[in-house]
Amino acid sequence: MLLVGFGLDDNIEIVKKMAYKVANLRIFPDSNDKLNLSIKDVDGKILSISQFTLYGDARKGNRPSFTSALKDGAKELYLEFNEILRKDYNLVVEEGIFGADMNVKITNVGPTTILLEI
Repeated sequence: MLLVGFGLDDNIEIVKKMAYKVANLRIFPDSNDKLNLSIKDVDGKILSISQFTLYGDARKGNRPSFTSALKDGAKELYLEFNEILRKDYNLVVEEGIFGADMNVKITNVGPTTILLEI
């Protein structure tokens, strides 16, 4: 599962770099239990969920601010990101509904959660 958010400075070039990173990041264990395989190596699939709350800033006060989250153009970048993963990296990508209030369950195998920023 990918939780995908965009900040004010994000653009198509950053989206392309992030798609490359997601497709090639070695975060799956090999036969020696070392994180050495990419999603392509394990024939993995992606569930991509748009998540603007990744940009929530709670450093001040008790309510997070989302002023760093991209509003205009975020949906287009999200859809393009998923399409790049499909076309350029031949990955199976299922999408959540952009901007929808969804209930998503995740079962995390192992203690691996990675935050990627470019």
